[in-house]
Amino acid sequence: PEPTAEPAAEPTAEPTEEPTEEPGGAPAVEPTAAPTSGASAEPTVEPASAPGDATTPTPRPTPTPGTSLAPGYTAMEALYADKRVPRLPGKLKRLSLPRASKNVLRDKRAGLILPDLPKPWKSYGPAPFTSRQVLPPPRRGPRGMLVSCPVPIEPQKSDRDTALLAARWTLNHHPEGARIRWLGSQRTKAGWALSYQVTYGKRSSRAAVVIVDGGMSKPGLVFISVPDTQRSRWRDIPRVIAGVRALR
Repeated sequence: PEPTAEPAAEPTAEPTEEPTEEPGGAPAVEPTAAPTSGASAEPTVEPASAPGDATTPTPRPTPTPGTSLAPGYTAMEALYADKRVPRLPGKLKRLSLPRASKNVLRDKRAGLILPDLPKPWKSYGPAPFTSRQVLPPPRRGPRGMLVSCPVPIEPQKSDRDTALLAARWTLNHHPEGARIRWLGSQRTKAGWALSYQVTYGKRSSRAAVVIVDGGMSKPGLVFISVPDTQRSRWRDIPRVIAGVRALR
């Protein structure tokens, strides 16, 4: 004979399934309503959360400055949420570029050709990049550098967007508190170039990034930054932009 623990008067009052048990042995859900006379008693289940919770989307965390992405954000959304990097204005002047230098370096890992700048620039140990040239150290603050490498960020469909993400990444190589002010944006023969000022406290640097598809698994990046303590070498920035091209 079947157990008679449940009310016998109305068989339909029984739950159709035995309540499941939690690992501790207690039933996960128990009926809270007893059968009433002349009517079928349905087991009542207390909701697990307040009404409306199931349809209320969980807010996404806000991206914070840095190279990592907050969960659920694309690389470009993280860029636009970064207060250190303002939106690129619709109209920016194009830099007047000189002729490309005949003295060049060939970066085979990035698939690029870039200018080999004259003294006081000199080649330096490349790591963590694939090529590096530097100015002599000033009395205080950072010194100028010119580097190349495959882009260290997620490439985008457009060269301009990839350049924007690369410019944001370069803030990791400026003093703490650095912020960008855009100076120029232009397509080059081989890709896209952005020039900008980086401010940190009372000091600043002029910088530029150039993105070029060198036929490698990732586009190539050339990045130059020159602090205001070496402002006489700011004139080398247009020379770098003009001299970057694919190694093919």
